[in-house]
Amino acid sequence: MTGQTNTRLADLFGLAGWSKGELARLVNRQAAAMGHPQLSTDTSRVRRWIDKGETPRDPVPRVLAALFTERLGRVVTIEDLGFVRRGRAGTRQAVRNDDENPDGMPWAPDRTAAVLSEFTGMDLMLNRRGLMGAGIVLTAGSALNSSLNEWLRTEPARPAAAPRAAGPYPADPAGFDRYEAAPIGSQEIEALEESVKIFRAWDASRGGGLQRKAVVGQLNEVGGMLAYRHADHLQRRLWGVAANLAVLAGWMSHDVGLEPTAQRYFVIAAHAARESGDRPRAGEALSRAARQMVHLGRPDDALDLMKLAKSGAGERLLPRTQAMFHTIEAWAQASMGRSQAMRRTLGEAEDLFVSGPPDETPDWMQSFDEADMHGMQALAYRTLADHDPAAAALAQHHARLALDLRSKGHQRSQLFDHISMASACFIADDPEQADRYARLALISMGETSSHRTWHRLREMYRLTGQYAGHSKIEDLRAELQAELPKSPEAEPETGRA
Repeated sequence: MTGQTNTRLADLFGLAGWSKGELARLVNRQAAAMGHPQLSTDTSRVRRWIDKGETPRDPVPRVLAALFTERLGRVVTIEDLGFVRRGRAGTRQAVRNDDENPDGMPWAPDRTAAVLSEFTGMDLMLNRRGLMGAGIVLTAGSALNSSLNEWLRTEPARPAAAPRAAGPYPADPAGFDRYEAAPIGSQEIEALEESVKIFRAWDASRGGGLQRKAVVGQLNEVGGMLAYRHADHLQRRLWGVAANLAVLAGWMSHDVGLEPTAQRYFVIAAHAARESGDRPRAGEALSRAARQMVHLGRPDDALDLMKLAKSGAGERLLPRTQAMFHTIEAWAQASMGRSQAMRRTLGEAEDLFVSGPPDETPDWMQSFDEADMHGMQALAYRTLADHDPAAAALAQHHARLALDLRSKGHQRSQLFDHISMASACFIADDPEQADRYARLALISMGETSSHRTWHRLREMYRLTGQYAGHSKIEDLRAELQAELPKSPEAEPETGRA
């Protein structure tokens, strides 16, 4: 007990609209449904949790997380409630748990597995019940940098003499569809690794909307497997699967506008990748969070996250991965109007891209090929053109190269290239060419499921306003209005309070 108000729980309690007595009754009922009929709480205990900062004993935090998740229509974890998750003694160093680091990061391995299982379980529950809602405030890039920087730069500690398949960690999964921890072998892990490739190809082709639930479900299963401590070489591979699935779950969540959910998956992915011994993968997971921040209009946070991604990735970072990191930094700089810095960063990216052999890139970097390199350059120059219209010509140049190089199976990236090209043509005062590429984008809209597409189409629609008297563009504007969702929720969720 801290003797101080648990502000996180108090805020969520206010949003939920319950009375303290009502919450006490709901806790007892939900606990019984989750297999704890002996639990009994009352109004005075609820008051102590909120007003005095008392942390209730397990399973009450999990019960409360389930209740608030269902009530608010978004994932609410134990950390979101302001409670410190109790792990095994001796498995973690002391970490700050305050306003700047409310989740107590970094997490020990058993805690990461528990967070993974709990968060995916909550996410699946929302999927099953068709609930969608606004998320919590996104964590600032500087806060993540502060809490994870030193930790990411160290290698994970390994048990000195861990027996093979030593038994389950004493980490209690989230409690909805309980997974009985059991050992698995190399063949099962190979099958999981193949499933990641299938999900990754689907995402590149169709966007995140249609397969997100399947990826989250697979990740939930892996979280249960991680509760069993396998032999070290198997455990590392399993953590690698978890990292890849968490990145996909995060990217798909970002693609459909679930921004705070996406960020949590990226953080989980970074923890899992470090446990697998793949620090470059941890850095790449955080670079996804940086791209998300640029998309949401927070380039300063993106640059903070890229510092963390680069320092956490370590010395094994390959040139092509470094090139990709540079393109994300350049996009952030472009959105801030920093023309010289952006051009310098893109020049470094080009040099890095051609300096490393492509056959050495890891499987999670396979999608960043020459077409994607030009696509990111087109996006950066098109973003800079909002500040410096002369950059539109270079945006067209790179978008055209990207389109020429795109291979089959990358429809979503091709759609973004069309939008970048059309937008750059509008800025360059070439409405005829802009109309052509905008219509190509509209033709392929039905093949993908991506809220990011709607966001960029809205940006393009804004640029058509200066051609109000142009007959072709008037027709295009009408088609865009018919295609774009009408409701305000279609705008990307920033996660701001």
